[in-house]
Amino acid sequence: MKLNDNILYSKEVAEAIENGRPVIALESTIISHGMPYPQNVETAKECERIAREEGAVPATCAILGGKLCVGLDPEQLEYLGKAGSKVTKASRRDIAVIAARGGDGALTVAGTMILAHMAGIKVFATGGIGGVHRGATETMDISADLEELGRTSVAVVCAGAKSILDIGLTLEYLETKGVPVIGFGTNEMPAFYTRSSGFNTDYRMDSPEEIAKALDAKLRLGIKGGTLIVNPVPEEYSMDKSRIDAVIEAAVKKANDLGVKGKNITPFLLAEIKDVTGGESLDTNIALVYNNVRLAASIAGAMKQ
Repeated sequence: MKLNDNILYSKEVAEAIENGRPVIALESTIISHGMPYPQNVETAKECERIAREEGAVPATCAILGGKLCVGLDPEQLEYLGKAGSKVTKASRRDIAVIAARGGDGALTVAGTMILAHMAGIKVFATGGIGGVHRGATETMDISADLEELGRTSVAVVCAGAKSILDIGLTLEYLETKGVPVIGFGTNEMPAFYTRSSGFNTDYRMDSPEEIAKALDAKLRLGIKGGTLIVNPVPEEYSMDKSRIDAVIEAAVKKANDLGVKGKNITPFLLAEIKDVTGGESLDTNIALVYNNVRLAASIAGAMKQ
């Protein structure tokens, strides 16, 4: 496959793409905005190690010095982790401006999907997607992740929509955009910290090979848009639903009282939940990300076969 001149590939990723080896995209917002230092860098490095162990090349995506980078070295991961929220949280609307200014950007799910698609990568592993925020009927606060899933042909492996969101409305929005939601080994939509949200997925598939066949068919038929593959958090890390729901309700109220909005709302809520749960939510977050990387690597490998 021909490499895209607009992308700065790492040597490992470039060679893998040119030689037809499995590659999975990884996001960088989870490093700079999703977790505290040094757990963020440790998690990013472990995600890359797991991908390689499962037979896929990891391609962490970010904007550094105005360059659209697909594949980062350890020093770049360390920089993003230490800089934290000083690095711009970048989605579709931000990419061109940051590139033009020679700036740095940690990419959201939507931003990572764009770079993955430009680079020719078909599968992307993350923690959880953004979605329709609670109270969106008044605020119109809907994540750009959903729009990107409706337009960009990359499969996203996640542990469902973050449970700080309105998951029912998120699924309705995905249906409107024509995005199939596939549950890996489940008919139920997971809710990030817990294995079920009380809502159903569109399809259940029980093996990476079955998912790979569906993704290959979608690409072969020329049907544009992404696919959402939801992978429940491992049982031993799943949090008590009633407890986490109460914590989230309190965190949402605190955010409303403080006037936290827009791109700042998700990092605020995740940090608040981590503090209230004594770090238990962070442990769950890390475990589900690793779980998603394993599945994404297996799907990417099955697609190559």
